[in-house]
Order: sequence, then C-alpha cells, then structure tokens
Amino acid sequence: MKETYVTSKPDMTNEPYAMTERHPWRPTRRRLTDTLLAALAPVAVCSLALGGLTTWVGAGKAGSPARIAVSSGRVFLPYGESTETAAFFDVSNLGGADDRLVEVTSSATGGEIGLSSHRTAGSGVARKEAVSSATVLAGGELAMSPHGVDVVLRAKAGWRAGDLVPFTLHFEHSGAIETIAVVVRPQ
Repeated sequence: MKETYVTSKPDMTNEPYAMTERHPWRPTRRRLTDTLLAALAPVAVCSLALGGLTTWVGAGKAGSPARIAVSSGRVFLPYGESTETAAFFDVSNLGGADDRLVEVTSSATGGEIGLSSHRTAGSGVARKEAVSSATVLAGGELAMSPHGVDVVLRAKAGWRAGDLVPFTLHFEHSGAIETIAVVVRPQ
C-alpha cells in the first residue's frame, strides 16, 4: 500500500501522519448479502429451466418424432351400380410431434383416391368437400367416419363383403404406411 505523508494533521498540529490513497475492499455483511442475492437469481432461473426440461425429456416429449399407427381399415361396399365409395381408418400418433395425412393410394381401386370432409350445415344438411390433408395431433387420434374425414375412391367391380383391399397412407413426416381395409356393408 502506498503511503503519503502530510506535514500537519487536520487538527493543525505539526506531527506528520500516514494517509492512504485508497481504502482496501473489506467484506461486510451488507456487501456479502448483496453479492449472494445477485448470484441467486440466475441460479434459480437456470434450475427451474433445467427441471422443466428434465421433466419434458423424461415424459418422452422432447425431440420425439411422430409415430403413426394405422388400424381398423374398412371400405364400404358400393350400392347398386355405383362405384363411388369411402374408406375409413383409425390413425393414432404415439409420438411427440404433429403429422399430416397428405395422400392415400391403392393399386386395388378403380381410379383416383382423395380425402374428403363432411360438414353439417345449419339446417341439418351435410355437404362433402375435398381436403388436401388431415392433421394427426401429437398423442392424438384421427378416427375417420362418414360424418368427418374419410377417403373417397372408386371400387373395382366384383368386391364382396369380407374382401381385403391394400392401401398406402402417406404422411408428411412419417412417410408411407401400408395397411389393409376390409370391405364391409354400410350400416
């Protein structure tokens, strides 16, 4: 520590005394408390964030892609001379990300296949409209039905109840999934 000498004390006597240029930092209770409080806030926030992320990962939701399962495929047997019919599937997403059904194909049908949705108007009248895709939410299910989303197709001649028809469902993220549908009579 550097010291300087002054010729007289502040009390105006002629005795020299030492005066320091700086006072050294001394830890006081107040300074230590302020320092600990300043360090505690970011540590608490980081701990909460880490705990939340650990819970999310432990639940299997972090970075988990869509895992699609298709079941209960069925195709309505067409009425009379009509060849237009509908197919229905139960699509489950067991993963942690949403996915979309974007296309359905089959080599055993007689023409184009498309997705459609049935909506009920105010007076109880239903109308069908083509849709480009159907979303399957993470952890959710898309249960196709005559009153919601379905697959519209043309049946090949000669289908009978109990026949099996192969389909491929194409998803935006999960890719193509092959399945079969049973031909059933509409009820």
